Amino acid sequence: MVEASFIFDLPDSAATEALGRALARSFPAAGAVAGSGSGSGSGSGEGAVVHLRGELGSGKTTCARSLLHALGVTAPVRSPTYTLVDTYSVAALTCVHVDLYRVQTTTEVEELGLRDMTGAGYLMLIEWPEKGGVAVPPPDLVLQLAYKGDARSAVAGAASATGKAWLAKLAIDTSLAPYVSNLT
Repeated sequence: MVEASFIFDLPDSAATEALGRALARSFPAAGAVAGSGSGSGSGSGEGAVVHLRGELGSGKTTCARSLLHALGVTAPVRSPTYTLVDTYSVAALTCVHVDLYRVQTTTEVEELGLRDMTGAGYLMLIEWPEKGGVAVPPPDLVLQLAYKGDARSAVAGAASATGKAWLAKLAIDTSLAPYVSNLT
């Protein structure tokens, strides 16, 4: 069950990018990741799975790209629509960016081996998780992006203790204050 905690009004892509950066800063294992904290980290940081939901063009990849860059990924981050899975290593963290838009069956998703890329030391961002059904690892955090007129909105919800800890850290990040439209 997902508990909604924040609703964001995202007037432009810069606001969506700000959300991604704030998510990186508040990631529970952020101290173990180079560029996201001053601590050296233990090398085994906590892992998490994020489900990014929303229509085409709603900002899923923009948010993921910003989050990954803020964690220290220097490579170009594109939507893995055709590769399905892209991985990036940052300090003690392996970031896995998944796009299931093109998959047709849960068997295809099982063959990707996503469950082997979860747990301590992994951050998995899954676009279109609903296409993978039961083969998709359960989320810690769910980010629902949607159109809101000419702008976008996002609802961030926790689905686990890790997700709740993540949102608790996000709550003290004042950089998002202009975009928060609701606290629950």
